[in-house]
Amino acid sequence: MVEVFKTDVYEMTDATTILSLLYEHFPDSRINFDLEDCDKVLRIEGENIVISKVRTLIAQQGFMCHELE
Repeated sequence: MVEVFKTDVYEMTDATTILSLLYEHFPDSRINFDLEDCDKVLRIEGENIVISKVRTLIAQQGFMCHELE
């Protein structure tokens, strides 16, 4: 399963913090940001990805994310 999100994460330091947090909750996933993309895309590939959990974890860090179709 692959989930793609639009975010408002602009800085690599913030992305690194969020990646670490997401890996704690989804350890067997492949997760990355594309901060060069205009949508500041977060991509998560793996099994059992809970979209609401991803949104909550990112919101707790002060950022937004919306699932892209």
